[in-house]
Amino acid sequence: MGVVITLSMLVLSNLFMTFAWYWHLKNKPTGESSIGSLIAIILASWGIAFFEYCVMIPANRLGNAVGLSVPQLKIFQEVITVCVFIPFVMFFLGEKWRWDYLWAFFCMIGAVYFVNRGSL
Repeated sequence: MGVVITLSMLVLSNLFMTFAWYWHLKNKPTGESSIGSLIAIILASWGIAFFEYCVMIPANRLGNAVGLSVPQLKIFQEVITVCVFIPFVMFFLGEKWRWDYLWAFFCMIGAVYFVNRGSL
């Protein structure tokens, strides 16, 4: 049960982080941004990222406490990143689907296999 909670928390934290890093690219103005607007975007992103850290840190501590190694936690996080990022860029930012996304995902599944191979 601790692994399920850990993975769920990692998904939630990744939702926050993806939004913190990329929300400002939707409907971005053409041309150069002023330094004032850039600072505002950075501060807003830090504010969003704060919640990512509030979930990510306990998720990693819990995951490690229930027996996941640090490499396992990192690889799971990377797979979750792909699973969160692709729908985000497609539905929130309007990017088009590319089959390369699927192949990248399969490569990540390979990474999950190799990092967990000794414990299977």
